Amino acid sequence: MQLIDTHVHLNFDSFQPDLAAVRSRWQAAGVIHLVHSCVEPAEFSSIQAIAHQFPEVSFAVGLHPLDADQWQSDTGEQILSLASSDSKVVAIGEMGLDFYKANNYEQQQMVFEAQLAIASHLNLPVIIHCRDAAVAVREILQKWQERTGNQIRGVMHCWGGTPEETQWFLDLGFYISFSGTVTFKNAKAIQASAAMVKSDRLLIETDCPFLSPVPKRGEKRNEPAYVSHVAEQVAALRKETVEAISVQTTQNACRLFGLVL
Repeated sequence: MQLIDTHVHLNFDSFQPDLAAVRSRWQAAGVIHLVHSCVEPAEFSSIQAIAHQFPEVSFAVGLHPLDADQWQSDTGEQILSLASSDSKVVAIGEMGLDFYKANNYEQQQMVFEAQLAIASHLNLPVIIHCRDAAVAVREILQKWQERTGNQIRGVMHCWGGTPEETQWFLDLGFYISFSGTVTFKNAKAIQASAAMVKSDRLLIETDCPFLSPVPKRGEKRNEPAYVSHVAEQVAALRKETVEAISVQTTQNACRLFGLVL
């Protein structure tokens, strides 16, 4: 079985003591590729170093909505420059809106739209973080596509929306990625969403080191090997085999991110 973890944060301090061992475990679990996401430009060098250390790691560059206040006059140029110069960059992000932890709505929207413009210019997909903001994210994407005539490609990462909200983003052409939250006992809306996503738009991730899935929920640090538990839960919800989910999600990740394995 071969799996792709489409959203990791391996540059975080919790991985520094034993990253080689973490890699050995993801290899043993059948994880053949990883997409390393980005929170803010200060991470660029550390993420790039990991991607070039491990052939199976690609990465994204961008600014997280909870860091939107860090956007400077040259931030867009920093993102554009690295994304243009390194072939291991496969997406822009993570970007989006988070109205759960912050209320600087206008700043978040400005930063989100600036990064959509970079992704469109480079013809790269986007990785979208959306928390308590599905209506606003949908509106921004719809207006962007209407205004520019360009359809943005991308993924709603660590998805936590209802089936109705899920359909909004499927209708916009987005992929939907499920993390360890889909294994949580009370995550009924997420589980219903995982059951109804079209097969060719389905992705899986860990979002490590956060959100360890059942049965690893008690562990403070999530890691890429545990994406297998996400695959198992998604397979059960969809009444499919985990092997079928593995094949489909791997194909989908390769298509979205232009991965050649």
